[in-house]
Amino acid sequence: MPSGIGVVDTMIGFPHPDMKETYVFITRQTKDRESKESFQFPVEYMFKDVPEKGLVDSDDPISVTLAEMDRWGIEKGLIGIGDPEGAGELALKRHPDRFIAAGNADPNQGMEGIRRMMRDYEQFGIRAVGCFPSGTYPQVAINDKKMYPIYAKCVELGIPIFCCAGVPGPRLKMAPQHVELIDEVMYDFPELVFVTRHGCEPWQDLAVKLMLKWPGLHYSTSAFAPKYYPKAIVDYANTRGADKIIYAGYFPMGLSLERIMTEMPNVGFKDDVWSKFLRTNALRVLGLDY
Repeated sequence: MPSGIGVVDTMIGFPHPDMKETYVFITRQTKDRESKESFQFPVEYMFKDVPEKGLVDSDDPISVTLAEMDRWGIEKGLIGIGDPEGAGELALKRHPDRFIAAGNADPNQGMEGIRRMMRDYEQFGIRAVGCFPSGTYPQVAINDKKMYPIYAKCVELGIPIFCCAGVPGPRLKMAPQHVELIDEVMYDFPELVFVTRHGCEPWQDLAVKLMLKWPGLHYSTSAFAPKYYPKAIVDYANTRGADKIIYAGYFPMGLSLERIMTEMPNVGFKDDVWSKFLRTNALRVLGLDY
C-alpha cells in the first residue's frame, strides 16, 4: 500500500452527543429487546469496539473527526448533511476543502423528498445522496417505484446514489436490500451511477456479476474492516474491476480509522489498484477533479 495518496473516505461522520436518539430511525422498527433497550448503536453486536461510544462527550465533534483524518492520511470525507446537530453543514462551512456533502434520499417523502434533494444540491452542493432501504419507514425496496424519482433526479443532477445492499446489520428485514433488485434499476436507468454500501453479503459474487454487466454500478467497502473484505471483491478489483471498487470507512459509527488503516496494507490489492481504490474512483463518481 503506497503512502501519500490523499485518501477519499466515502463514509465518514462525526460523534453524536446522543447515540440512541441519532439511531432512533432504525430502532423504531426493530422488535428485539437488545436493539430497543441495550444497544446505543443498533449493530454494536457486530463490532468489538464502537468508537462513537467513547466520543459522545466531545466538545467539538468536527475537530475529532478532522484530527483522525489528518492522522491517517485522509484528505477528504463524504459526509451526510441534515442531522439534528447540524454538524455536517458546519463542517462544510469550516472546512470546504476537506468535506464533501451528501444528501439523504427518503422515498417515503415523495415529491417533498425530491424538492429537498434540490435544496441540498443548490445550497450545499451535494455530490451524492445516500439511501438505506431496510431502514426506511415503512421499508422501501431498492427497485420499488417509489425510488424511481430519486434515481431520475440523480441522473438529472449528475450525482451518484450510495445505497445499502445485502443483509442489513440492524435487526431489520433484509428483503428490501436483495442484491438482485439492483439489476432492474440499472436496466431502467442505464445512466445512473449506483454505489453499493455495506458489503452486499451474502450475494457479493452476484454483485461482481452485476458490476461486469452494468457500467454505472460500483461497490464501496463501508462498514467492513479490511481483513473482512470479501475475497470476490478483492479478486475483482485486481482483475477487471479496478475502476469499480471504492474505499469507504465507518468512523466513528463502528470502526476506528486506526483499525482500518492498520489492516489495510494486508488486503492484497495489486500496485496499480491502490490509488484508484483509495482516491480516484471516488473522485470520479463524485464528479470532482482528480
